[in-house]
Amino acid sequence: MQDTTTLSFHLTSDEATDALGRALAQTLARGDVVLLSGPVGAGKSHLARAFIRERLNRAEDVPSPTFTLVQTYDHERGDIWHADLYRLSHPDEVIELGLDQAFEEAICLIEWPDRLGALAPKDAIHLALSYDGEGRRADVTYHGRPALAQTLQKGLRDE
Repeated sequence: MQDTTTLSFHLTSDEATDALGRALAQTLARGDVVLLSGPVGAGKSHLARAFIRERLNRAEDVPSPTFTLVQTYDHERGDIWHADLYRLSHPDEVIELGLDQAFEEAICLIEWPDRLGALAPKDAIHLALSYDGEGRRADVTYHGRPALAQTLQKGLRDE
């Protein structure tokens, strides 16, 4: 198994959270899954919006998928699926939504990934957001991906 790496970032502002989302958008490709965890209001949807807007290269209206469960965005370098699984009661519902197939064909940003159970992709990027003083803390855990650390650190340094 590949080495596990965890990077931690102190995000002092919404702009820093945006920068992390934009940096992720620069490096991910079809089949990549980001599992976004953290308490309500910690910035999961905020980060996903920054990711999606950067990837689409436009000021897209990016609604929270809290009620629709999944929002999709077409892109030639890989469609983006943004899912909020908070309201799911069983992991089988993930299959009904088509997420299992999207994990292979799209870039997936998954809020409340604990609802996936055993269906969570083993090679997913785990991004945990938490409150940290006046800002947020982001812990990014992944396997392999040597260029990811450099991209994320550069993206936040340029902010």
